[in-house]
Amino acid sequence: MAIARDFSLDAKYRREEGLIFLSGIQALVRLPLDQHRADKRRGLDTATLISGYRGSPLGGLDLTLERNGELLREHNVVFLSGLNEDLGATAIYGSQLANLFPRPKYDGVLGMWYGKGPGVDRTGDIFKHANFAGVGKQGGVLALGGDDPLSKSSTLPTHSEIAFYDALFPVLFPGNIQEILDLGRLGFELSRYSGLWVGFKIVTNVADEVGTAEVAPHRVVVTDPGFLFEGRPWQAQQQPMLMPPFGLETERLIHYGRLEAARAFAAANGINRIAVPTPEAWLGIVAAGKTYYDLREALGELGLDDAALRRYGIRILKLGMLFPMEPGIVREFARGLEELLVIEEKRAFTELFIRDVLYNQSERPRVVGKHDEEGRILVPANGELDADRIAQLVASRLERKLHLDSITARVALLEALRERPAPRTLVRQPYFCSGCPHNRSTVVPEGSIAAAGIGCHGMALYMDRNTYGLTHMGGEGAQWVGMAPFTETPHIFQNLGDGTFFHSGSLAIRQAVAAGTNVTYKILYNSAVAMTGGQDAAGAMPVPELTRALEAEGVKRIVVMTDELDQYPKGTRWARGVEVWHRDRLDEAQRILREVPGVTVLIYDQRCAAEKRRLRKRGKLPDPAMRVYINEAVCEGCGDCGVKSNCLSVHPVETEFGRKTQIHQSSCNKDYSCLRGDCPSFLTVIPRGTAKKKERRLFTVDRALPEPALKVSRQCSIFMTGIGGTGVVTVNQILGTAALLDGQHVRGLDQTGLSQKGGPVVSHLKISERPEEVSSKVAAGEADGYLGFDILVATSPQSLDHARPDKTIAVVSTSQVPTGAMVTSTEVQFPETNGLITSINRVTRKDENVYLDAIGLSERLFDDHMAANMIVLGAAYQAGALPVSAEAIEEAIALNGVSVPMNTQAFRAGRLLVVDPAWPQTLTKPRLGAVETAPALSVEARALVDSVGAAGELR
Repeated sequence: MAIARDFSLDAKYRREEGLIFLSGIQALVRLPLDQHRADKRRGLDTATLISGYRGSPLGGLDLTLERNGELLREHNVVFLSGLNEDLGATAIYGSQLANLFPRPKYDGVLGMWYGKGPGVDRTGDIFKHANFAGVGKQGGVLALGGDDPLSKSSTLPTHSEIAFYDALFPVLFPGNIQEILDLGRLGFELSRYSGLWVGFKIVTNVADEVGTAEVAPHRVVVTDPGFLFEGRPWQAQQQPMLMPPFGLETERLIHYGRLEAARAFAAANGINRIAVPTPEAWLGIVAAGKTYYDLREALGELGLDDAALRRYGIRILKLGMLFPMEPGIVREFARGLEELLVIEEKRAFTELFIRDVLYNQSERPRVVGKHDEEGRILVPANGELDADRIAQLVASRLERKLHLDSITARVALLEALRERPAPRTLVRQPYFCSGCPHNRSTVVPEGSIAAAGIGCHGMALYMDRNTYGLTHMGGEGAQWVGMAPFTETPHIFQNLGDGTFFHSGSLAIRQAVAAGTNVTYKILYNSAVAMTGGQDAAGAMPVPELTRALEAEGVKRIVVMTDELDQYPKGTRWARGVEVWHRDRLDEAQRILREVPGVTVLIYDQRCAAEKRRLRKRGKLPDPAMRVYINEAVCEGCGDCGVKSNCLSVHPVETEFGRKTQIHQSSCNKDYSCLRGDCPSFLTVIPRGTAKKKERRLFTVDRALPEPALKVSRQCSIFMTGIGGTGVVTVNQILGTAALLDGQHVRGLDQTGLSQKGGPVVSHLKISERPEEVSSKVAAGEADGYLGFDILVATSPQSLDHARPDKTIAVVSTSQVPTGAMVTSTEVQFPETNGLITSINRVTRKDENVYLDAIGLSERLFDDHMAANMIVLGAAYQAGALPVSAEAIEEAIALNGVSVPMNTQAFRAGRLLVVDPAWPQTLTKPRLGAVETAPALSVEARALVDSVGAAGELR
């Protein structure tokens, strides 16, 4: 296929017409730019303020905005990270008042607030005040609510439309990247027209989606609805006076003016539409946002395309605005139906409004949704609705009137997948990164109890650390204030991340001081909000200033723990009585503090290991020269170093003498906690003189590689599994970009959650020659290509459900990457590889499958494990499992701009492995301490051996 030569990575933001490739988060960054361009075409000079607080699924939005500062300035966009969600919303409220002051700079100011579901909940008060006040002239506000229905990276599943409804926001629900751009533009215009803030529901699978979208200057055409209010053309007016009695008049205006204007705007601009207008239908199905595309995927798998839906009497209504409900289109849609089925996640919401619209109709269909006509559960209110779940519930309604082989076959397949025996494998759980400060900081002394908090350190709940409980963000420790009077337990430790402290957690400490509660707060000061991408905490202060602030709050005693005592120069201004100790004295410090009555604080000051690694890579932080090795000939495999360090770079390995341990050099972050293990096998190596940056050894494929025969459909679904933080998402982005370069359309999804902390990550990618109304997820049994970058995740039942013996080609790395449980317990073993391979072969096209030790090969070729995924990608291409060109893949690798020579050669090496499976056997890299390893003595060491006449193993 011809490659699009004019493609560039910033096209996702700058191209104004054509096809672009971007993620859901990137689409949210582009949205205010498109609104500014539209305003400019109308002769308006507008600006935009973006503020809020990070949190998955919108966790990367602020980072992406910060990385595009020049682009934002070009479009008059100002980004201010909120200290927390409600203060960010208050700043947005202020932006709408700017034109009421003298000498405004712009014709109008738009606002875009963002926050995850719990942030929506805590911001309700300012939402209501701001919405009563209204938006500025030529302004408008979108409030992005990030919902995590599966609670993958949240303490609770969330459902923000009800909170938006309570604040009287119109609520829009985009279902994919294209709708973020299109419905988002209409959202700004709706807010501007109605005078209301507009809720914009972004679920995880839309924020994390990747794919192609069409853009054009006049793609979104706005129609004035001509709404009349009290006999006059509607004109939104601000009501900034919120004191009594003005609020009562504003309440009337909202209910009978602004909300009715929103309904009229939605009707005039086609925000809700009858997607399949079957004239003589008996069944109507209603869905919105992501759920609509899951529904279309489910219907397709049941054999019901648009023609079949019309043939069998089925009508589909797609809602873009959940509230206020547009009554006209509901009545039109319901006309003549016997049954109307509402499919939506979580509690009934649109179902209630639809019932209300139809209640007084003389002829109305039976409305079912959360329950059927007999009160039985129909559409579940828990968990997530995906295409497979929807297919089964829709089939249960259709089979009363339709008897189609396609429906029977699909339901049978889904039931068979549910009955598959689970393979004997090991679950890969999220874990602290290698060298993470929390590996040590969350340990408590014997006899003590800790309470968990929001942040990466919350994973201590999964570990044997006597850690319990969790509150909302910022409430850490206040629950103990309420517990303490009713228990004989005298004291607890409360973990509190620095990001949470500056967000709102400082108030919990003030509450504990006010109550006189015995508690030691462990402020885990990591200089980055690692859970959402390594951002600086908004409003953060250096540790010395923090101690003075805590002293002013009334904290009784403060101890600072650090791994770098020399980072604080002489004369540093600490609070009175503060002691600064090395982290090795953590247990001693905790035992002292737990005996002090009242509130005490231990500040554990150590930079986030992942952020430290990034800074070292960019040359912004010194990289220690010392490296740690383990001589396997001496190691007894006791596991004490793993227990002491809790570090994922302490790898158990199987040798000819049984289990041993090695330090995985390319993932090691040089925390050196493993040296606390009681073991003589450790070696520390410090190069002589000034350490020089190591030049990466670059293997090159020096032979021509034949083009493979494509063994999957060109309309292809690819399912990928791996370990978070190892580049699985990057592979998906590269494949998606390559498909775009080949002129194809793409929809995909990166399901990450806590996977960035060493847990499982899965990515989905669908490639087609034209746009399709489908889910971004690969449905059960529908994967054509199955790429396993980690064999443990690849053999989980949830992953294997996407494979089918007559359809799926698997390309899987067999490298044994240990889990956290394997590091800390010698009892936990990696499952037997042949058994795992058998589990995959059983559900895939076993004769076409490819298995390879990708990490081992990557380290032998490049001295780096990070090329492993590209080796798997190359093998998948050569196996005929990818409907994209090698030229486009290599161009996408180059456009990505990261380790381009290595990743290009790794892709080619994967191809070579399929062409010549015996080739890797010619490569060797002996382990340190392996019996076949010859000793390598320095000149000085050999002279010493010769001087004493030693023989045998010393030589």
